[in-house]
Formats: sequence, C-alpha cells, structure tokens
Amino acid sequence: MNCDLLTDKVRAGERITPDEALTLYRHLPLTALGALADAVRWRKHPQRIITYIVDRNINYTNVCDVFCSFCAFSRREDAPDAYVLTPEQVGAKVQELVDIGGVQILLQGGHHPRLPLDYYLDLLHYLRERFPQVNIHGFSPPEFCHFAKVFNMPLEEVLRRFKEAGLGSIPGGGAEILVENVRGRVSPLKCPAKDWLRVMELAHGLGLRSSATMMFGHVETVEDRIEHLRRLRELQDRTGGFTAFIGWTFQPENTRLGGREVGAHEYLRMLALARIFLDNFDNLQSSWVTQGPQIGQIALLFGANDLGSVMMEENVVSSAGATFRMDETTMQRLIRELGCEPRRRNNWYELLN
Repeated sequence: MNCDLLTDKVRAGERITPDEALTLYRHLPLTALGALADAVRWRKHPQRIITYIVDRNINYTNVCDVFCSFCAFSRREDAPDAYVLTPEQVGAKVQELVDIGGVQILLQGGHHPRLPLDYYLDLLHYLRERFPQVNIHGFSPPEFCHFAKVFNMPLEEVLRRFKEAGLGSIPGGGAEILVENVRGRVSPLKCPAKDWLRVMELAHGLGLRSSATMMFGHVETVEDRIEHLRRLRELQDRTGGFTAFIGWTFQPENTRLGGREVGAHEYLRMLALARIFLDNFDNLQSSWVTQGPQIGQIALLFGANDLGSVMMEENVVSSAGATFRMDETTMQRLIRELGCEPRRRNNWYELLN
C-alpha cells in the first residue's frame, strides 16, 4: 500500500498493521508524518487543552544487581555512594511536593538483593497514612519480577500485597524494547519481555492502571520498535489498563553501552508513529526531559497531548547526561504559545484545575 492510501486509512480512523507502520516510517516525510499524528491526536482530544502533572521522582535506593549497560544511576551494594532511604526520608521529600501542590510521586529503585518485603510494605503504609492525597505511582515490572523471586512469592500475590499497602498505579519503566534479542544485549539480567507484559496484565486485572514506555535509539532496529508497539497495543486491547505511552531516547553519556544519541528528528518521527499505531491509547506524553523544552513543545504538534511532569526531582536520566529542567510557569507558557490551555492532571488524566 502506498503512503497516500495509508494516510487516507489513518485519517479514516482505521487500524494499521506493523508492515504499514514501517512503510509510513520509511517513506513519509517528517512533516507529513507529524501532521498525520496531529490529526489523530485532535480526533481523540478535540478540546484545546494540554495537560501536565506536578509530581516528584523518588528513588528509594540506587543499589541494583542487574547491571544494565545503559544505566548510569545504579550502584553496587558496597559502593561508597550506595543508599537506601528510610520511610521518614521519603516522607520528607513527599512533604516538599505537597507544599507546592503536587499530587503524585514516582517511586522506583534498583533491584536491591537484600531488602525484605516489610521494607516495601512499611514504606507504602507510612506514605499512605501520612499523605492520602498523593498517588503512589511506583515499582516497575522488572522490580515486581525481582520481588517475586527474592520473596519466593507469586507475582499476583506480590502485586496484591503492594496494592493493599497503598500502591495506586504502576509506571512503565524497564520496558526498554520488548524484544528478547535486544534485551539480551542491553539488559540480560532484567526480566524478559513476556514477564514485563505479564506483570502489567496481572496489575490491570487487579485494578492497578499503568503507563507504558519505550527507550529507543541504542541497539534496536526500527522493526524492533514497531514490534514493541505491537505488543503494547495487543495488551491494551485485552485490558485497557494503560493510561499513556511515553517514549524517550537513550542517553549514552556515562553508560557502559555508550554510542551516539539519536536526535530530535528521530524522536519526533517515532513519537508520531506511536500516536498513529497505538490507536487504543488515549494519551501520549512529550519527553522534554531527554529532548529539552523546545523539542518537548514541538512534540505537542507531533501527536503528544501531554507535556509530562514538572518533575521536582529526577536522578536516573540526569545520571546519563540529560540536564534539562522546567518549572510550571515555563511549562504553561510553552502550552499557551501553541494556542492551548494548560491544565494540571492526575495520574488518570483527570483535570484538576
């Protein structure tokens, strides 16, 4: 099928196949692909509103024993700068967020080999009791696979215990590329793609909604990226549990994997393709953290309807060299410059102000 027919198919609201997605990626000019994604975005969100969230990333530990080649944040347990935060230390960070009107924390850590189950449950209970107004968006699928192994407990039971303790939703971290030969090269000790997807399916079945992510621009092919999107789309067809898709580019600085960072052109092309292909995802988030505020703004014309987080704290991506920062005033200005209304949201994309 040629690009004109494919463009008509997308504008008519029809689903495209992986092969058709590859055709669009390879043959449609960037501006045309962006315009097509923008049309899909406005069909889903006809109001001139662009959302964002005020939250804080809190990494409860940097100790990790999976040694991903793309990570510059993790430390061995005996490293001089290794740490594990106490509930009180995490609570102090949450209080700072509450003081500026924040509504959510992103709580993630490394795969610590020796933290007991009670550490996590006590931390969740502590936060839920003191900050009932703050959603705990925490623990990625690889962390849950790690917990199930370390605690010798079925995955579904781990998820249920965490939810009962106060977990509100799950971030899509650790997906990287959901293709086994890619994961074998960049993160061989991390859970396989099928287990990442299984965690999400079980979580959705328990009423825990989640985001979905993709980190691209390292060793994968374009076909691998599209396969990643296909697996997400198929799971969303079954569960409807994903709230949003967030894609970002690999940051090579300070990592063992190394390589060259892909540029804004490649980022925008993949963002647009994701909006077109993921027809059952309502929300796509702009990754200004890796691309900077200007490209983050342009991404809102390439299929994204959300500018992401004000991100009061961020440690993982910045460890790999990304140093972009943006306050709420700047975020609102970037949105208004596009003729849209900035609105705060919560994790479930409900408008707050």
